[in-house]
Amino acid sequence: MKIPEYISFTSDPKNEIIKVLNDLKPDKIAYLVDENTKAHCLPVLELNEGENIIEIKSGEINKNLNTCQNIWEAMTNFGFSRKSILVNLGGGVIGDMGGFAASTYKRGIRFVNIPTTLLAAVDANIGGKLGIDFRGFKNHIGVFNDPSAVIISDVFLKTLPPRELRSGFAEVIKHGLIYDEAYFQTTSSISFPEHDWLEVIRKSAEIKGAVVAEDPREKGLRKILNYGHTLGHGIETWYLNNGKSLLHGEAISIGMILEAYMSVKLNLIDQATADQIAEYVKSVFGKYDLPPLEEILPLMLQDKKNIGSEISFSLLEEIGKCSFDAKVELEWIEESFQYYRGV
Repeated sequence: MKIPEYISFTSDPKNEIIKVLNDLKPDKIAYLVDENTKAHCLPVLELNEGENIIEIKSGEINKNLNTCQNIWEAMTNFGFSRKSILVNLGGGVIGDMGGFAASTYKRGIRFVNIPTTLLAAVDANIGGKLGIDFRGFKNHIGVFNDPSAVIISDVFLKTLPPRELRSGFAEVIKHGLIYDEAYFQTTSSISFPEHDWLEVIRKSAEIKGAVVAEDPREKGLRKILNYGHTLGHGIETWYLNNGKSLLHGEAISIGMILEAYMSVKLNLIDQATADQIAEYVKSVFGKYDLPPLEEILPLMLQDKKNIGSEISFSLLEEIGKCSFDAKVELEWIEESFQYYRGV
């Protein structure tokens, strides 16, 4: 497996961004941050006085067209041309939205991502998916476009609250479950968070990079990366729409348990395997309150993987192997909720 060429790993992000920008030779540069990365991560780069900074409010609730308008307006005021570069310094929201804003400004300018969360480093910044939420639907508007560079450093992980680090770990668990049994067994044998994070990020980047290289536009194999996300995204969106706090990885932890149960219903895995997955995920994340099923079904019907009015799932065939475009019975989803409450 090969890590995408645009990704670099470093313990010195300051010198790495200088090198990258010298190679890309932009006429102008701006750094997109939120209040958290401005305070805790921007100082690591030790920027020169007078650098262009675009600050937005943090959180999924702000990943929308209104915020994009503010980003486009700032780039316009800075006099950005098509040779300019936007550097996105932050987690998945910054990377998704900053990349989308750059990809649509003047029909597309270059951008560089510096992920500051585990979630962004192992998942959101690999594969070129960019987008924003719209009318309460997650990542409803977006494009595919690779960054010019992604600079990954474990330095930024030290700035994370424990809850944010745990949220990102959900995608690490997922990568092992869908693609590499040995990776799952290794990561699950180490007590969270006592991991070698740069090694974890490298391995997850290899897995996601291999899947994306085979299916860049999510026509087939890349759909396996959505394991845990069909129900997980619906639950995450419900929490967001109801003003409740649930991070992306926390929602995906729920989704992985629910969808492991549905893998059993399709006779893809046995109950013991689903129980093993549930017990491990629960040991890391604990359990959360589930929303009313009837309220998340309309959200799931907007999932981008669906064909017509049928909800499609990516489900496990075994630990380390995943299928896609699976159809399930509505009663199985109800049973999966009961299963989650009981484990």
